[in-house]
Amino acid sequence: MKAWTIDSFGRDNLKLVELARPEPGPGDVLVQVANVSLNYRDQLVIDGKFGGGFDFPFTPGSDFAGRVASCGAGVTRFSVGDRVISSYVPGWIDGLPPGSAARPYTTTMGGPLPGVLAEFVALPADWLLRAPRSLSDAQASTLPVAGVTAWTALVEAGRLRAGQTVLVQGTGGVALFGVQIARAHGARVIVTSSDDGKLERAKALGADIGVNRTAGDWAKAVIEATNGRGADHILEIAGGANLRKSVEAAAVGGQISIIGIIEGLDLTAPALPLMLKQLVIRGVFVGHRRATEDFVAAVETIGLQPVIDRRYPFDALPEALAHLARGPFGKIVVDVAQAQNG
Repeated sequence: MKAWTIDSFGRDNLKLVELARPEPGPGDVLVQVANVSLNYRDQLVIDGKFGGGFDFPFTPGSDFAGRVASCGAGVTRFSVGDRVISSYVPGWIDGLPPGSAARPYTTTMGGPLPGVLAEFVALPADWLLRAPRSLSDAQASTLPVAGVTAWTALVEAGRLRAGQTVLVQGTGGVALFGVQIARAHGARVIVTSSDDGKLERAKALGADIGVNRTAGDWAKAVIEATNGRGADHILEIAGGANLRKSVEAAAVGGQISIIGIIEGLDLTAPALPLMLKQLVIRGVFVGHRRATEDFVAAVETIGLQPVIDRRYPFDALPEALAHLARGPFGKIVVDVAQAQNG
């Protein structure tokens, strides 16, 4: 089979190689990968800027959709031919994630665990779940990180209610899933971006208000757009010092979900408004398998259609990563098995 690997960190070290097809052991399933969607995290992993403990040669990528090709002994969750997607945090079924105060759980797909940018992968059955019947393989591949992160922030942990205001930052995968999930729950949606064209596209998707964050004080614009109330939920995708503006834009009793690290790993914000507003600032580690299953059920029920900016052939992974670095509108998807893409 073909697979993308790196022998050392750096995008220039990506190679499309021939490897032996894996065999499923007891409790494992062999999946023929149809599509892999890319996340900003994948770019950081390849560049050596996200965690450690990698075994080289290493295959990147965490989010895929495919079909079960064969099952190892003892597998009862799936049968040959079932369409499946990955669960980003293997072994986290429900409740709080494994780990401790001193050693938080960091064992995730596509780093440090081997990734899925390959024609076949053999994985424990518990690491997978059924793909939505309503989506193609390409669409389903976008759910495991971007979709589940937005779902966890707004619904699983955030308990979003109709009539609340949701602020999403940017127009990447998590942000646009946030727009769609919020609208489906009867919330008002504000999107910030530096691109007016993308803001118009976000409004066509269902956002109520677009704020160009480079045209002035975007936090003040959000407060004015909400008649002084502020945003009840904020998807903090930029990170770093941007948290200061999110605290300013948040409503009293609001929730800020820390999702992205684009502007840095160290968060900074003023303590006084955080305390006076009694804000909840929550770190979001994507989500567990049960939340993913709930999200899949919601996708089928509400007819959610993931936004795919562009699809690339398997041998064009470097071009797909370059597009990701430029900032897509929605998701970038790699077609691994052309015949299954649907």
